[in-house]
Amino acid sequence: MNTTYFAKKEDAQRDWFVVDADGQTLGKLAVVVANVLRGKHKPTFTPHADAGDFVVVINADKIQVSGKKRDQKLYRHHTGYPGGFRQKTFRQLQAKHPERIVEKAVKGMLPHTKLGSQLYRKLKVYAGEQHPHQAQQPKALSLDYKVN
Repeated sequence: MNTTYFAKKEDAQRDWFVVDADGQTLGKLAVVVANVLRGKHKPTFTPHADAGDFVVVINADKIQVSGKKRDQKLYRHHTGYPGGFRQKTFRQLQAKHPERIVEKAVKGMLPHTKLGSQLYRKLKVYAGEQHPHQAQQPKALSLDYKVN
């Protein structure tokens, strides 16, 4: 009788990947990154376990969006104080905090549970080309990568 394989946290083999966001479309980049964080590219994928890899995104300040989203896409948050509702356009956020754009897009594609929070911690986003994760020897991740 065959039994279903369930990946355990202790058995997970974690790799490091680096993705260059220069000239890439935000949504397409976020889908690939979220799938690698979850581990969907591995044959041992288990929906309820963290079996994914670490992802480093560089050049987040050069990410692209299509159409009029540069001026029409809004990022909203509340400070927690009365009258503290704030909103910025994509252009404003890209000028001030370009990492947050990629982080928010990927976070929205992860599960909205404790598992999603755990997966989100494995995402590292940097505005420029430099990152402090050279010691992990990250492999380049191709964005034309398809999940089966």
